[in-house]
Amino acid sequence: MKSDTTDLFKDIRSARDFEVPELIDSLLNDKAFAKVATPIVKSFTTWESFAQILKSCNTIQDFQSKITQPLINLLIRKTTTSKVEALNWENIGNGKGRTFISNHRDIVLDAGFLNVLLYENNMDTTEIAIGDNLLAYPWITTLVRLNKSFIVNRSVPFRQMLNTSIHLSKYIVDTVANRDQSVWIAQREGRAKDSNDRTQESLLKMLTLFDSKNPKEALMKLNITPLSISYELDPCDYLKAIEYQLRRDHEDFKKSKGDDIRSMITGITGYKGHVVFKFGNSINKELNKIPASTERSILFNKVAEMIDKEIFNNYSFFSFNYIAHDMMTGENNFTEHYTEEEKQQFDSYLNLQLDKINIENKDIRFLRTKLIEMYGNTLKNYVDNQK
Repeated sequence: MKSDTTDLFKDIRSARDFEVPELIDSLLNDKAFAKVATPIVKSFTTWESFAQILKSCNTIQDFQSKITQPLINLLIRKTTTSKVEALNWENIGNGKGRTFISNHRDIVLDAGFLNVLLYENNMDTTEIAIGDNLLAYPWITTLVRLNKSFIVNRSVPFRQMLNTSIHLSKYIVDTVANRDQSVWIAQREGRAKDSNDRTQESLLKMLTLFDSKNPKEALMKLNITPLSISYELDPCDYLKAIEYQLRRDHEDFKKSKGDDIRSMITGITGYKGHVVFKFGNSINKELNKIPASTERSILFNKVAEMIDKEIFNNYSFFSFNYIAHDMMTGENNFTEHYTEEEKQQFDSYLNLQLDKINIENKDIRFLRTKLIEMYGNTLKNYVDNQK
């Protein structure tokens, strides 16, 4: 019989069924939540009806089926080509708990879309890693915990960081290996602003802290499965470009909580075009080939490369990616993948996004280059990976 670790991880874990009614009451009594949610809710029902639906939720599955899934599907209809698809289902069909590690495009919807896809294919949804920097208000914490999110504490003092990371590592392995519940976590802290997706070795080190003396065995226990996420358009691209220039021009630049909230809202409500998820192969087979005597630093480097290779090989590409790559290289290697009209559309799109930027000493050439890189780097990584 599996041990109950509910209390052991109470400070970071997702909500449990017995907590749902109390958490929903706290949401409905939170004026800040009502202020944010009311305009969204009114686009498809009345606040009173929404409140009744919330009150009818007695389990996490109730909450996801009655609240999360309909809301994400509404966003799919309004902000994509009405289609978010997933490929390579055969790679995850055995029902075992696994650790999905993916590239990171959207703060909220990467995991949101994934769980809708799993739910609609009669598979259990994942638990979601979310940084405490995004939990700006109590209602956000409540909401994400109801949606099976667990908290990654990044704002603790440095001297506490090791113990915090060990605690998180133990929670993840308990979730995957003991509770047989899959989790999703991004391959790096924060999104890759230029779409140059690379797995941070520090993430892999954190994941093994529950058994740091045996890092290879620890990683195998997590059943890591790379996942590639491809958005035709990134509604936050101009915000990422702004951040690039501000970091270039100001050494002490730091994002505020307001910046994160703005990115969350823009990512959720902005148009994304076609969205594709591709499941890679579990890395356990390749990981098992690495000698047990391999030094830790070399092991983590090799595993990061394994994950990156799977992600690169499973990207989906759209016309803007091919155009951007040709613009980056100054060559015409991919002209068969786009028309002259699509090239003009990309140029118009870049100008439209640049027009949204209002900062001091606006460097249009620099900003334009960064926008192009965001759309060209995925194809660059794929091409480089084939060599």
